[in-house]
Amino acid sequence: MDKSFLKSSSIVTAMTFLSRILGLVRDYFIARYFGANGFTDAFLVAFRIPNFLRRLFGEGAFSQAFVPILAEVRANHDEAEVQNVINHIGTKFLTVLIIITVITVVIAPLVIFMFAWGFYFDADSTKFDLASNMLRITFPYLLLISLTAFAGSILNTYDKFAVPAFTPVLLNVSMILSAVYLSQHLETPIMALAWGVLIGGIVQLLFQIPFLIKIKKLPRLARGDHPSVKTLKKRMLPALFGVSVSQINLLIDTMIATVLVSGSVSWLYYSDRLLELPLALIGIA
Repeated sequence: MDKSFLKSSSIVTAMTFLSRILGLVRDYFIARYFGANGFTDAFLVAFRIPNFLRRLFGEGAFSQAFVPILAEVRANHDEAEVQNVINHIGTKFLTVLIIITVITVVIAPLVIFMFAWGFYFDADSTKFDLASNMLRITFPYLLLISLTAFAGSILNTYDKFAVPAFTPVLLNVSMILSAVYLSQHLETPIMALAWGVLIGGIVQLLFQIPFLIKIKKLPRLARGDHPSVKTLKKRMLPALFGVSVSQINLLIDTMIATVLVSGSVSWLYYSDRLLELPLALIGIA
């Protein structure tokens, strides 16, 4: 077996393992500092919505469709055409993400009602208002992490596997630091987690930019259309369906939990994370 492949696989495995462990540590600090209550429920809903869309459009269906397209172009064309494809797909992707983000931030209360309608009918309106306010902070994470996934796909195509594999660690670190330190300086401590998500998204994207510059594949804005955009749309549809099944099930579970007693969304989240950990570690192994 090729030694470079084994080396790359080992690095990715190590980085992914580190990310999973830090994810568990992150959840420990969330549970320790905020527990399971209405405030934590509100944050988890505000975090789960962009996270749900991230797994569909960012690291999920988009990456599954984009990487083969870029690999094909790289194998059959020169580097100028590869850059052209990156520019056109990146521009369209950025445009769609900005539109979705702006609309969602403006109508945040309506989005919370759609995904967590139990909060709206709760006797205490605090959860609904808090979730709406936090969604306005956390939802831009979708824009940031989707662009990060786009950058990671480019790096993976050029065999730079370690950088995208390490990137998720930065979100976990940001949220841990926010829970431990930033929460002490805010009037509503749980808001620290929302800011931690946004800061983590910014750091993740900025972290990958120097590596894109190094391989001379930093995306630039492009005008007009390109055949690769149409190909991407066609390939995304089946991938979107495959990725969405488990995520929609989890989202429905969260919707149901919002009509139960305060803390139910938190308990569901913690139990789901504990369930995912051994499965993820087995997958890594």
